[in-house]
Amino acid sequence: MILTVTPNPSLDRTYEVPALDRGEVVRATGERVDPGGKGVNVSRAVAAAGVQTVAVLPLGGAPGALVAQLLDEQGIEAAPVPVSGQTRSNIAVAEPDGTLTKINAPGPELSDAERELLLATVGERSRGADWIACCGSLPRGLKPFWYAELVARAHAAGARIALDTSGPALLAALAERPDVVKPNVEELAEAVGRPLATVGDAVAAAEELRKAGAHAVLASLGADGQLLVDASGTYFASAPVAAVRSNVGAGDSSLAGFLIAGGSGPRALASAVAHGAAAVQLPGSAMPTPADLAPDAVTVTSEVPLSRVLTEPAA
Repeated sequence: MILTVTPNPSLDRTYEVPALDRGEVVRATGERVDPGGKGVNVSRAVAAAGVQTVAVLPLGGAPGALVAQLLDEQGIEAAPVPVSGQTRSNIAVAEPDGTLTKINAPGPELSDAERELLLATVGERSRGADWIACCGSLPRGLKPFWYAELVARAHAAGARIALDTSGPALLAALAERPDVVKPNVEELAEAVGRPLATVGDAVAAAEELRKAGAHAVLASLGADGQLLVDASGTYFASAPVAAVRSNVGAGDSSLAGFLIAGGSGPRALASAVAHGAAAVQLPGSAMPTPADLAPDAVTVTSEVPLSRVLTEPAA
């Protein structure tokens, strides 16, 4: 079972449009409404693969009620923590060339009591979990060290932690030695405080995160593929993508694929890439099912192309 923790969930509306013309009336050609937030997306991808998952998340107001309903309709067990504020609503606009414009609301502010209830709920529901995936930004009311406290409590209870966050929250949590962290290339550059122009730059940055406390680093390099740096070595994997339809939730799908396959080593990396490649070819934040995956198209190697210039370097 994979338990997910989403401190700042959302109700996500995705519109597909012919073009995004600022200041004009734009008519959508497609629309999706999904339960959102990085941890929620991980649960959705895990459930789509037929693996048991429980989603812990604070929910409030009418948007929160709709998120709970949508999770139930997708066969995902939710462990909601009631909060007084309203769950945020996010909007994404997808254009045919793959350009995605996102508007993310800040979300409610959690009280001290709600913060403690969220931690307690994670502790209660994590019994028997193979992994706890803690994902996304922190809402107002939670300090950057909140994830660090969660990792410490989970490790004390014998659980393994996968952490997908950024900025001060990521740096604070490294001291508690999360089992795997999953930054994208921009978050990796932010964490080490310098630009990343090549695959070799990304490898060096991932090694720094390991020295700072992470047991393993699963780093997304966008169109170039993904890196896994752990105690056994460094691995690089990629897969062809015919056309990018939407990259919303693709990184979350990758993390789900990694954890489903055991959460360590080249086999798990291959699963991560297969799930991510499938996700970007689906509309909105749809999560891939086993039928959408093309595992034979994934290549994994320990001969990492260190000198390769990144398609989208991180400043």
